[in-house]
Amino acid sequence: MRPLTIARNLALGAAALTLATTASLAQEVTLRLHQFLPSVAVVPAKILKPWAENVEKASNGRIKVEHYDAMALGGRPPELYDQARDGVVDIIMTVTGYTPGRFLKTEVFELPFMMRGSIATSKAFWEYTETELQNEEYKDVKVLGAWVHGPGVIHSAAPVNKLEDMAGKKVRGPTRVINDLLKEVGAVPVGMPLPAIPESLSKGVIEGTVIPWEVTPSIKLAELVKNHTEFSGDEALYTATIVMTMNKDRYNSLPDDLRAIIDAESGMKLSTMAAKEMLDGDAPGRAIAEKAGNNIITLDEAEVARWKEASKPVIDHWVASVKERGIDGNAVIEKANALIDKYQTQ
Repeated sequence: MRPLTIARNLALGAAALTLATTASLAQEVTLRLHQFLPSVAVVPAKILKPWAENVEKASNGRIKVEHYDAMALGGRPPELYDQARDGVVDIIMTVTGYTPGRFLKTEVFELPFMMRGSIATSKAFWEYTETELQNEEYKDVKVLGAWVHGPGVIHSAAPVNKLEDMAGKKVRGPTRVINDLLKEVGAVPVGMPLPAIPESLSKGVIEGTVIPWEVTPSIKLAELVKNHTEFSGDEALYTATIVMTMNKDRYNSLPDDLRAIIDAESGMKLSTMAAKEMLDGDAPGRAIAEKAGNNIITLDEAEVARWKEASKPVIDHWVASVKERGIDGNAVIEKANALIDKYQTQ
């Protein structure tokens, strides 16, 4: 073969390689994000969509995120985690307690009066997830964020001014730990995902619910019940754990640079931002109830102490239940407390 021919073939090969490399670098990815809340709620509007916008911008449009709110792709909220695990969708956001008893160590952050500041608790939850839970409870997915909402509030048809007012009330709870808490304080717990609350209240299936203020506008709760009970002090009656996860194969299939972009916008950054947005959303939700003339009750320290005492068996029940699955619940509680303390001081 003549030298010119060899040179030409080498040049053509190099050009083809360059084109292939350029095409690879220019690869575009569309990710489908599925979750259970209406689009106007704080989580999709102020957390999920801004996160996606940041990812899209950082990737120069190579990553596109399609949002499917309010279970638009089908299924029920408890099925979201498996939808991400099985690749039915790429990314989901869900409340872990919608699948009771599945994420046992995660439940520690939902124990009564465990939360001491939702931002510090969310940072603690993320660190625990990143260092331990990712390779255990969440080994089948890639966790992008893990956080908790602001202080849980009791919203009810009849006022709850004291512990005894819970007796016999049918109250919706989101998770098994919180349902156990409701039982210990005298209520009749009814487990259900958040979207079922309005119809259940309207039909008398439940007489009240526990949710944070921030999500109440999205289901117009202030129009459905007229009494809201808060707890004074730094600790909260309860919170719920929330995760945003991605199909592991989908995540691993991305080019290194696109994975790096998702990583940079996720993790502690996403978890902290999500906790702040949910906490900030409490004030507008509360203001709607105030404007409606609803009865907002704040239990004083002495009454809160009575609720703390009444809720202690929940912790004992949880420790016993996870022990049956080979988990040292007291050690998990100690670790969670240490992590929360760590972030409270920062």
